[in-house]
Amino acid sequence: MKEDIPIENLYEKTKSMYKLVILASRRALELNAGAAHLTESETDNVAQLALQEIIEDKVSYKQQKTSKQ
Repeated sequence: MKEDIPIENLYEKTKSMYKLVILASRRALELNAGAAHLTESETDNVAQLALQEIIEDKVSYKQQKTSKQ
């Protein structure tokens, strides 16, 4: 079963397409390595599962302060 995930909803979570891609890819790598699923889903696709977790606010990011040199 294919689950449609609206890109507009995902974009609202990060306000940046770059941050969204990084967050989703890192979570998908964790899932592929055997991390526990944070949401119920019928898909085995780790990328789709990562996006679903982001939409449900189960996964987020913390922006680090950059140091000035």
